[in-house]
Amino acid sequence: MTTGPHLTAMRPRNPEEPGRTASTLELFFDLVFVVAVSIAAVQLHHALTENHIVDGLTSYAIVFFGIWWAWMNFTWFATSFGSDDWLYRVLTFVQMAGVLVLAAGVEPAFVDRDFNLLVYGYVVMRVAMVAQWLRASRAAGELRRTTQFYAAGIAGVQVLWLLWLLIPAGVVSTIGLIVLIAAELAVPVISEQCGTTPWHPHHITERYGLFTLILLGESLLASSNAIIEALHSDQELAPLISIAILTFIATAALWWIYFWPPHHRAIGSLGQSLRYGYVHYFVFAAAGAFSAGIEVEIDALTHQGELTETQASFTVTIPIAVFILGIWWIAIRDNADRVLNIVVPIGALLVLLDPVIPIPFALTAVFLIAIVVVLVVRPPLPDSNPTTPLDRNDL
Repeated sequence: MTTGPHLTAMRPRNPEEPGRTASTLELFFDLVFVVAVSIAAVQLHHALTENHIVDGLTSYAIVFFGIWWAWMNFTWFATSFGSDDWLYRVLTFVQMAGVLVLAAGVEPAFVDRDFNLLVYGYVVMRVAMVAQWLRASRAAGELRRTTQFYAAGIAGVQVLWLLWLLIPAGVVSTIGLIVLIAAELAVPVISEQCGTTPWHPHHITERYGLFTLILLGESLLASSNAIIEALHSDQELAPLISIAILTFIATAALWWIYFWPPHHRAIGSLGQSLRYGYVHYFVFAAAGAFSAGIEVEIDALTHQGELTETQASFTVTIPIAVFILGIWWIAIRDNADRVLNIVVPIGALLVLLDPVIPIPFALTAVFLIAIVVVLVVRPPLPDSNPTTPLDRNDL
């Protein structure tokens, strides 16, 4: 069935479709987020190294919410209704253009607290998402009401975002921001009560894994920057080379920890999928902040920043600890035995406390390697209680 010239009816996808993997369009879509994440990490680095910690973290949290939420909404829509005709591609390109506009608004948001361009880019992405949901509603069958709730909810919140720009900065604006973020988060929760959209567990978790690789790649870039800085600096080479090596070890360990559990088991029910999707905000944001922290650490070693060495170390260890605890809670915990469920969170806490121990960042690498070793010798538990992707009783 077609809905127009060369258009395919956007019916719900089969959640058990064999061989479902990320499409080239989805991979292309992810590329524009590399730009936005990179700019956000750079601005966070500048804010932290200048000792504007509260302002920097606040701006980063707001900016990253826009990046994460737009990416996640497209990802879950694509796993449920994705097609590959020309209209679907064009609407995806519109969303990508919105990401680039959002990326251009990152610096004004950090430097001047000017969120206009950021919101405009965000709204462009979300309006394209409304069009996708409305199109899906035409062939959604029993999920028609769900798709219409998504479209109406997203559209309504975008109007509120534009009105929010008219509010002068202050307490009212801050309260409005919190309310709008809560409203965005509530749209899927409310919409899914009308009927659960089908998600493909392996496809959706592969998408999350690919985005995690993008974020960890930013940390590898920070590692290479340490080596470049060492070659062009009059500072001692040993500390900078050590940071580069330790960053690589930490990044590899985070990769190992993230991909150890079978992620597809973590989204068996609607409640689990919401937890998995929403907690990934902290996982993704921590991975992006980790690369910024490495740059801050380099500045501290070369005496170019305003933070003490202990403060600079916290900009590295806090993101690592948040990343590990987030993945442990949503994916590792239910697939690990008692030993692992003690070792992983305690290891994350030891990483967090590393800066106050009279040994530099090297201890973090030791803790991370220890976690990986335990993961190697204690494989995931067998799947003794498989669930169906359409189970809504967990909420």
